[in-house]
Amino acid sequence: MPEEQFLLHRHPTLNPYLSGVNLILKRLRWDITLESWRSRYKLKRLANRFVDQKAVIVCNGPSLLKSDLSLLKKTFSFGLNKINLLFDKSDFSPSCIVATNPFVIKQNANFFNQTEIPLFLDSEGTRFIRSRNNVTFFHSSNLPRFSRDCSMSLFQGFTVTYVAMQLAFHMGFKDVALVGCDHNYVTTGISNKIVVSGEKDPDHFDQNYFSGGDKWQLPDLLGSELYYTLARDVYHQDRRRIFNATEGGKLEVFPRISLEDFIGTT
Repeated sequence: MPEEQFLLHRHPTLNPYLSGVNLILKRLRWDITLESWRSRYKLKRLANRFVDQKAVIVCNGPSLLKSDLSLLKKTFSFGLNKINLLFDKSDFSPSCIVATNPFVIKQNANFFNQTEIPLFLDSEGTRFIRSRNNVTFFHSSNLPRFSRDCSMSLFQGFTVTYVAMQLAFHMGFKDVALVGCDHNYVTTGISNKIVVSGEKDPDHFDQNYFSGGDKWQLPDLLGSELYYTLARDVYHQDRRRIFNATEGGKLEVFPRISLEDFIGTT
């Protein structure tokens, strides 16, 4: 199903005129800020900086604890969302961290405001995160696409993993692998619905990831698969590849490979 039809199928009462106006207004509100120009400049400087290199996107599923992240010491890695909750369990530290959801950014604001790890955050995060040299904000568009150039805007594709895939492409990485992308949740319900967490989180690598009444949005696995497929095809068209190096899980859009083999392949 084409991306536009998919969105209309999910939102049959979507008014294209109001949607267009809201898109323009949101864009203008971001573009008139000084931070938008700072961040765009940073993103432009990162374009194709890592041509022909490899990267690993470190997702947040329970299976992440089965992955040997010590293999990544010499490989660029994108950590996602609250990956910092792994730091007391491992000496792993990602090359950068990507976060898109405003609930996640707000909940993790103390860490984001203190860390020196490079951060790529949705522009809504300017409400919680102070501007500094290691922080780059990006504009999220409602236009369903894969952004080869992320300096203007990108589409979130229902998952922060899709955003990381676009950033990796923008930065020039040739081969990308996922770890900890289980694509499977114990908690079920209406896709994208905002819910309140219980005392323990069974769906992420840390039981305190969403816990004690944290707000979060239920996953949209179908929507995620649609845009994973688009990402796979865009990479393929440019003679690049995305692999799934997750230990188990239910994501079969990408060819499987062990993390060790991915790091060792040429």
